[in-house]
Amino acid sequence: MKITLNRINDDFLFECTNSQGNSILLDNTSQPGAKGVSPMESVLMAVAGCSGIDVVSILKKQRQDIKSFQAEVEGERVQVDDAKPFKSIKVKFLLEGEIDPKKALKAAELSFEKYCSVSKTLEPNVEIGYEVFVNGDKI
Repeated sequence: MKITLNRINDDFLFECTNSQGNSILLDNTSQPGAKGVSPMESVLMAVAGCSGIDVVSILKKQRQDIKSFQAEVEGERVQVDDAKPFKSIKVKFLLEGEIDPKKALKAAELSFEKYCSVSKTLEPNVEIGYEVFVNGDKI
């Protein structure tokens, strides 16, 4: 796996591109007029995307009818010397459809305990938690 990063303006806007040519924009969001996401926001997005792919994949294999899938991710940071790494990350899954709540909860559990490479990479240093809501009800 490899990405390339190219600076695309005179400040902090970067384009990161993968081997298939897909890209995202990263920027210093503390500056006015930022046109991309911050690198730390991209970490939260990666957790959401990785676990989201897992959960949807597991539920599709179980023939669950997902009408809507959303994840909200919040990260709490802590000062460590000059850096501010994440101390904890919480993921909230919001699913709608003909979905067995027990299967949805188990899918999330499997993602974070077994499959999600992003959260597994972070978990030695970051506490990761999750909640699952199906049709508005917390499971």
